[in-house]
Amino acid sequence: MFKRLALLLSLLIGLFFTAQAQTYNDDLNAEFQKLSNLLFLLNRSYVDTVDMHKLVEDVIVESLQTLDPHSVYIPKEELQKMNEPLQGNFEGVGIQFNILRDTLLVVNTIPGGPSEKIGIMAGDKIILIEGENVAGTGLQNSDVVKRLRGDKGTKVKVEIKRNGNKDLLEFIITRDKIPIYSVDAGYMLNNETGYIKINRFAANTVEEFHEKIALLKEQGMKNLVLDLQGNGGGYLNTAFKLADEFLSNDKLIVYTEGRSYPKETFNATAEGEWETGKLVVLIDESSASASEIVSGAIQDWDRGL
Repeated sequence: MFKRLALLLSLLIGLFFTAQAQTYNDDLNAEFQKLSNLLFLLNRSYVDTVDMHKLVEDVIVESLQTLDPHSVYIPKEELQKMNEPLQGNFEGVGIQFNILRDTLLVVNTIPGGPSEKIGIMAGDKIILIEGENVAGTGLQNSDVVKRLRGDKGTKVKVEIKRNGNKDLLEFIITRDKIPIYSVDAGYMLNNETGYIKINRFAANTVEEFHEKIALLKEQGMKNLVLDLQGNGGGYLNTAFKLADEFLSNDKLIVYTEGRSYPKETFNATAEGEWETGKLVVLIDESSASASEIVSGAIQDWDRGL
């Protein structure tokens, strides 16, 4: 009798959740159908010809802007250009940028690049390019690339709003080939302490780190200063691999979990180039994303300071 009741209860629970899921799917499908009907009617009945591709792109952009500043849509044709600072070389002014609330914001300057050399800084807001206002004009990533990218040796004038300065600052940038190295420096501070500076978490960061740390070990390094100041982040997988260089086997580095996605954990492995030596990590207000993952894991496990 008890077994039959338990089976009946299980079936009822299963039917309940199935019905709930079906209701949710029906509601979602109804919303999809509403959008589909709107596009169909506009395409068929609107008084003028409608650029449906642009309309859909605009709807996506506007929808994401209502969520939070970090949810953005990058069209396929712009994705490669956006990823270049993490993957290869290009010619231009040497900045990482973001369009935040319709303002062109310098997220970081690429070390050794032309913008850094003339004094442009992270946090600067580019207001004018060649005398043309680009703030509050619906600027897109492709527009920025078109205006700032160019052949080596060509020049572009920008005017920048910087916190603490009443007037716009004018800079003339001479475009150059931008070397994409994620490890800026690796050298000995004294007989026992090494220093490694990482500016982003790119595809080749861990390999560059291995090269530097091997060289410093040969020079007798017993302590390491890892500098993540100004590092705005990059690839999650690179952050996990770099943190693994400092943490011993099976220690939790980071986990991801979403409303519709199961929890996924990233644990350290038995391999690591600096699991026992003394470690200090330098961060500042511009150390974000992947930098926070690495420094946070090191702090959580009391691995370093």
